[in-house]
Amino acid sequence: MSHSHGNASSANDPRQPSAAKPYTPRPVAPEDLPVDYSGFIAVILGVSGVMFRYKICSWLAIIFCAQSLANMRNMESDLKQISMAMMFAIMGLVTNYLGPNRPAAKK
Repeated sequence: MSHSHGNASSANDPRQPSAAKPYTPRPVAPEDLPVDYSGFIAVILGVSGVMFRYKICSWLAIIFCAQSLANMRNMESDLKQISMAMMFAIMGLVTNYLGPNRPAAKK
């Protein structure tokens, strides 16, 4: 019993291994890269955590900072944005946990 497992299919295979070229992506200018939404959201959440003293906003800003840091494409501008968002998030956490308490709502 002879097995011609690959012979029949390789004779009808239209692919040409000698013509194959490795994929090389085209270079993209830093201005043409898509907007880093997670970095933008981290800045917004960090500022709102500081201004309105919402702890959840400061914690979410830290999470979005980590996500933006993991997906960083443009080193210069993204690092500036992430560092600013991280500064606001940490400042919000410090003021929320170590700062003076908010006055309670009077009934």
